[in-house]
Amino acid sequence: MINRLIEFSLKNRFLILLGYALLAGWGYWALLKTPIDAIPDLSENQVIVFFGFSMINIIFEDEVDVYFARTRVLERLNLASSFLPAGVVPTLGPDATGVGQVFWYTVDGPYDPGTLRSLQDWFIRYQLNSVGGVAEVASIGGFVRQYQIDVDPVKLRAFNIPVRTVFEAVERSNNNVGAKVIEATNMEYVVRGLGLIESVKDIEDIVLTSMNGTPVYIRNVAAVQLGPEFRRGLLDKGGTDAVGGVVVIRYGANALDVIDAVKAKIQAMEPGLPRGVRIIPFYDRSSLIRHAVDTLRSALIEEIILVTLAHVIFLWHFRSILIVTVPLPLAVLTSFLFMHYFGISSNIMSLGGIAIAIGVLVDAGIVMAENVIRHAENHAAEHGEYRSKIAEITLNAARLVGRPIFFAMTIIILAFVPVFALTGMEGKLFHPLAFTKTFGMIGSTIIAVTLVPVLCTFLVRGRLHREEDNPVMRFLRATYAPSLRFALRHRGVTLVSAMMFFAFALFLASTIGSEFMPPLDEETAMWMPITDPSISLTKAAEIMREQDRIIAQDPAVENVVGKIGRAETSTDPAPINMSETIVTFKPKDQWAPGLMKDDIMQRLDARLRMPGVTNIWTQPIRNRIDMLSTGIRTQVGVKVFGADLPTIEKKSAEIERVLHDVPGAVDLYAEKITGAPYLEIRVNRTAAARYGINVGDAQDVIESAIGGKNLTFTIEGRQRFPVRVRYARDFREDIEGLRNVIVAAPNGLLRGTVLMNVRGRDVGGFVEEAKRVVAQRVAMPPGYYVEWSGQYENQIRAKQRLQIVIPIVLVIIFVLLYMTYRSAKEALHVVLAVPFALTGGIFLLKFLGYNFSVAVWVGFIALFGTAVQTGIVMVIYLEEAVRRKIAATGKLTIEALHEAVMDGALLRLRPKVMTVATVVAGLLPIMWSTRTGAEVMKPLATPVLGGMVSSLIHVLIVTPVIFTTIREREMRRHD
Repeated sequence: MINRLIEFSLKNRFLILLGYALLAGWGYWALLKTPIDAIPDLSENQVIVFFGFSMINIIFEDEVDVYFARTRVLERLNLASSFLPAGVVPTLGPDATGVGQVFWYTVDGPYDPGTLRSLQDWFIRYQLNSVGGVAEVASIGGFVRQYQIDVDPVKLRAFNIPVRTVFEAVERSNNNVGAKVIEATNMEYVVRGLGLIESVKDIEDIVLTSMNGTPVYIRNVAAVQLGPEFRRGLLDKGGTDAVGGVVVIRYGANALDVIDAVKAKIQAMEPGLPRGVRIIPFYDRSSLIRHAVDTLRSALIEEIILVTLAHVIFLWHFRSILIVTVPLPLAVLTSFLFMHYFGISSNIMSLGGIAIAIGVLVDAGIVMAENVIRHAENHAAEHGEYRSKIAEITLNAARLVGRPIFFAMTIIILAFVPVFALTGMEGKLFHPLAFTKTFGMIGSTIIAVTLVPVLCTFLVRGRLHREEDNPVMRFLRATYAPSLRFALRHRGVTLVSAMMFFAFALFLASTIGSEFMPPLDEETAMWMPITDPSISLTKAAEIMREQDRIIAQDPAVENVVGKIGRAETSTDPAPINMSETIVTFKPKDQWAPGLMKDDIMQRLDARLRMPGVTNIWTQPIRNRIDMLSTGIRTQVGVKVFGADLPTIEKKSAEIERVLHDVPGAVDLYAEKITGAPYLEIRVNRTAAARYGINVGDAQDVIESAIGGKNLTFTIEGRQRFPVRVRYARDFREDIEGLRNVIVAAPNGLLRGTVLMNVRGRDVGGFVEEAKRVVAQRVAMPPGYYVEWSGQYENQIRAKQRLQIVIPIVLVIIFVLLYMTYRSAKEALHVVLAVPFALTGGIFLLKFLGYNFSVAVWVGFIALFGTAVQTGIVMVIYLEEAVRRKIAATGKLTIEALHEAVMDGALLRLRPKVMTVATVVAGLLPIMWSTRTGAEVMKPLATPVLGGMVSSLIHVLIVTPVIFTTIREREMRRHD
């Protein structure tokens, strides 16, 4: 089949060229249409329901469609509404995920916070909500204007008016009605009754009752004014109260396009804003997205240049550069074509899949082109010229390596398939990488047996330089030939040395730490100090302003905006005792030489130490993912389960004290779940009955007159302002005043958590030690237990899945090899390339100081298929050399076998070195990059880079030794 495909391509060269030209255009269109983001969306498939201060997260399985999930939740909410208390209205959150908060801004201007908040709520928010892809725009900070009716209960008593009368009068005095139509003078008039409240005076003139024919107005029993509504969140900028908003994008929307559209909308609406008002962003994810994508784009360009350079160095034939460089962008565009139709966004992981595969994408083309050029060299040496026979030469050369190439590339593709078995957060993180690498490999495999032979017929021309004429190859052959002869003469020493090398690598692996994933540098930091749960909003704001002032003084910090409480969105479940400060840093070229982001955060952490405040540093995207998935907003968390809250809190505090002694633990905080002050008012039913007062009357006074209740809303143009009735402050501001409130006559397992981050060591090693310390020093009562959560929870799940996935990879490789060779011995022979490739990866991992993580193991999985592929091609060359030797001599002797192995291995030297050189060249730009996203890709590329170098040694030295040993035993057994 492969040979027929090659023949068809060579017979229809211009049709093949036209087809790939159309493919390039189609792929470029897909490239422009593919959504762009910084990282894949790692949040849970969840629907959020909120009411008042409460919130419910319903998490569905990943394969469930988000809109089907929302429909099911809405059905249940309709059922639940029938038995919820009056006034409790559950609301479905936006069709967005936990990482949907992509753009934060403040509304600055020479106006009071109430005016700016009205502008945000009734003009800016609605304009931005109209942008395509925006799920909601939530407001935060400032004051919502409110018509406040502060009732004097003494005056109510003097007029003998119950507070309920005030409620009813206000509600009935703010309404428009319709009375159908009347006809007069041959015209039809629509009848309307106008009674909406339009001013403070309208409220003051509302009639409550009359006494002796004299009306009693609200102004007689209450003070009416405009004031701020009760709030549970504020925004601070530069030490002053600020007004802002957060743009939340819709599920599956193109983050970069939405942010750009929001910016364009802001620019368009600015002329309509009051004089001096500006919308200033302080968190803009588009810069992170562009920097992360630019990192991979630059790496791809550098990789293409280095791969091309490696091709020139080893073949010394400049026209053939296009044989490798043309298929490379075509394979990449093929990936984007698949990405577009599979709904995969361009992000650091999906582009990373292409980046780590660059060397492998050109591998097939290199082997094909090198073989064609070799055959052309031989033909020219025998006949003096080769150009007239280039089509025939290409066909014969392509047939020779076409099937092995196709099969070897198929092994690389199938060996990576188990990565799709990863689940949870690690699955969402690495599935895009696995898809794009697989798409690129499929494209490059087809291109290698269709387009590459066609390009060879056009581009293999001119003077060809034999391998012996190339100074680089002369040096390599002069070094390799004696090394291989020594290895063949001392096969026992060679094999024992290889095994010792592998054993030493296993020892080194036992000294390497572990973690879930190296964190992505989001270029901003989130400072999340935690205080006492009973702290007031006023005191929390005072502390935050002092902290923000300290942060703003750091020379590396450009901008600081802090938030307390929650924005008016269900995607922000922040309590009052936890502030969130977004710290934006200056460009790195303005930092002091050698300064790192971690150094800045440690410096700020030392300056921000305050009594009663626990420091926690994180990043915006990382924080949202953690809070809405595991409920833990730090790297590691200990969940304490039990039935009694005081006991849980006591044990949590003990665990916190114990963990202070474990090296690496920072930002320790045992969450307070009891002790919040409550002022409870219990109705004496017997005493109330003597006055003819029922419990409901008393509860109405508690809820509305003391707490305040929004009875209705005024309609002022597009704006809506609540009207609130409440007792005047003098009658409710202290406990004694509440005692004298007048009621007119005729109300699963529990869990605590300990939060911490880990610094200066690997997370896995820290948790293992912390587990032992907690088990030894903290005695849990019967019915109570602890679970370790946070990123560590993801790490354990990923580890358990990888323990299944890695053996599956090796089994798949072995089965494919067995199907090829029909021999378990030959299959095991080639599979031995895997442990030797693993050796080099471990050495480089240890040398660079990386921990084992999901990224590292995915890199090893990518390496295994490539290492086996190179071993397959080497064995094919060795077998061909043996067959040629038998054909030439008629019989194979031990000496002839050694000569054949030497000839076949030397013949494989150039394509093998070229293959490894291109893979290494393709990974070097990632390894030396210091730009955004490189910290995630380096651990992924490290095993491949180190493993390819060690697999080169194995395939060039150890594989021929094992091949020779097997063949000698077969010959002796046959004799």
